[in-house]
Amino acid sequence: MHASESSVRGDFNNVSFGSRGETSRFFQRDGRFFVNTADAEGKLRDFEIKYTFGVAPLQQYLIEFPGGRLQALPIAWDARRKRWFHLYPDARHAGDDPLHWTGRYQNWNLMCAECHSTNLRKGYDAKSDTYATRWDLLNVSCQSCHGPGEAHVAWANARRDGQPAPAGSGSHYGLLVNYRDGDARHEVDSCGACHSRRQRLADRDLPGAPFLDNFRPALLRAGLYHADGQQLDEVYAYGSMLQSRMYQRGVRCTDCHDAHSLKLKAEGNSVCVQCHSQAGNPRFPTLTLKDYDSPQHHFHKAGTDGAQCVNCHMPVKNYMVVHARPDHSFRVPRPDLSEKLDTPNACNQCHADKPAKWAAAAVDRWYGPKRERGAAFAEAFADRKSVV
Repeated sequence: MHASESSVRGDFNNVSFGSRGETSRFFQRDGRFFVNTADAEGKLRDFEIKYTFGVAPLQQYLIEFPGGRLQALPIAWDARRKRWFHLYPDARHAGDDPLHWTGRYQNWNLMCAECHSTNLRKGYDAKSDTYATRWDLLNVSCQSCHGPGEAHVAWANARRDGQPAPAGSGSHYGLLVNYRDGDARHEVDSCGACHSRRQRLADRDLPGAPFLDNFRPALLRAGLYHADGQQLDEVYAYGSMLQSRMYQRGVRCTDCHDAHSLKLKAEGNSVCVQCHSQAGNPRFPTLTLKDYDSPQHHFHKAGTDGAQCVNCHMPVKNYMVVHARPDHSFRVPRPDLSEKLDTPNACNQCHADKPAKWAAAAVDRWYGPKRERGAAFAEAFADRKSVV
């Protein structure tokens, strides 16, 4: 959003923030927002904040540079703790490093914009190395997912005026992309367009097209994923979701998330027991019907952290320092693999004072040493990690 009293969440009341020997000061002047911070040459300068970027759990700030560039400041506002923090607390980037806040990898036009605005055109000119970036709406809108809305507006106007629906609109409300048709992959591909680590192939948005027509996804390789497929670097959700048995059985994003708010459809374990229960769900006939939300399954006291499905099957990892993101591969905890491969596991994420061997023994005791352990590719991947 444009930086204003209503959009800025950070404290700009002449507040100083120090990190790694550098001090930045956030202040207001004539109703505008500024930061005094070091430029690429290490000199302190006043920069005006042109846009806010995000709301929660953190908010970043964009600064306008020549050539149409908007650069993301590395000092962000923690919306929960109400504090400034540095996005790279353990690293120091020189002025000529692409990861310096004035560099190419912190450029909003290149790195961020297409997933946060509607019908964005980067407008990059290679000869002059400049941007003339344009968008239809600064934020994500209906058309980001459903495609151009002209036919939908015609349908809505006809309905308002009591006229017959335009030809071809049918029960789809004139939407170019209708997610009620097709299988789960159609929807997951659409969400994955932004919720993935990928490289763009097409020069423009193609709403509703298969993911691989638009993008080249990052694969399960060393440095991005652990050998067992768990998230390691910032890979978002798509690559993890595709690994999951749930995806293979036809689970889609909106089985758990509201399509428009993105919030979970229910609180706590209620979102999981929509399907994982004694009643089951007729859409997924292969489900084992039993009481999963029970100490007889999770072996933890009801109401505790250990009794929450997501804590065992979707362990979180912090990215951007304060953004905890659940792993969407929905895997069974494997502390036995942690012993062999030093991969993380959900058990020891909570019981950090215990070794993986202790957690593996507990799992054996609860579920039996001859239980089904799932896919066994992790050890093969680990053996090849130096060449993957």
